[in-house]
Amino acid sequence: MHETAYAKLNLALHVRGREPDGYHRIETAFAFAEDGDGLDVAEGEGISLRVGGPFAGDLAGADNIVLAAAHALRDRCGAAAGAALRLDKRLPVASGIGGGSADAAAALRLLQRWWRLDLPEDALVDIARSLGADVPACLFSRSALGEGRGDRLEFVDHGVGGMPLLLVNPGAKLSTRSVFERWDGHDGGPLGDPWAGRNDLEAPARGLVPEIGDVLEALASPGTARLVRMSGSGATCFALFQDSEDRDSASRQIAARHPHWWQLATRLR
Repeated sequence: MHETAYAKLNLALHVRGREPDGYHRIETAFAFAEDGDGLDVAEGEGISLRVGGPFAGDLAGADNIVLAAAHALRDRCGAAAGAALRLDKRLPVASGIGGGSADAAAALRLLQRWWRLDLPEDALVDIARSLGADVPACLFSRSALGEGRGDRLEFVDHGVGGMPLLLVNPGAKLSTRSVFERWDGHDGGPLGDPWAGRNDLEAPARGLVPEIGDVLEALASPGTARLVRMSGSGATCFALFQDSEDRDSASRQIAARHPHWWQLATRLR
């Protein structure tokens, strides 16, 4: 069986406050790309994971969240079955597009089918929430508004389904914790229309990776994008276009000027 771990976007991300436990209260508009990492499962003794793909090396020696998700699901259900998992890591690690969270969510969806479980939706969401703030949104991979830590969801139609999308990363990893720690504490107000919103983590992220500014400028410079913004805590930035020809033209221009930057041309689900 196969499952796609869909890349996550934050069309807007407003940080509203810092909680006593150190977490931040946010309001965000989630959207998801049609593409992402790939996860496969086959018969196996116990639970195992092999990682391949262009970004596999960035996960070497790490405690992979896919295994955490698999064990959490099996423990919840008391299942004795095994699973030989293989992750095709196509999305850059620590890049603001939910790669790890999407992988964990894909593992939950995939193993729910593979083990023929019948967990109710709220039980799956509880497991997802225990794995990370973005995992519940990634579990559904649908347009939504997120509040709290981003794990209280309201499913809405942002009107972006099918829009051509270009993701660009300058080749930099960013720690979500480090970016949030640099937030200036200013509450710029609630999230309304995502198109008119902002990403309050852009400034602290640019302080750590100044190349983010170059990426945003490169995405905006053709003048054909409807929206250009950084996603999550960065460093990946995105542009939404009216048609795929404009997206592909922007992609070619960026590739010619910055051949070492990572790109993904896709669409929103």
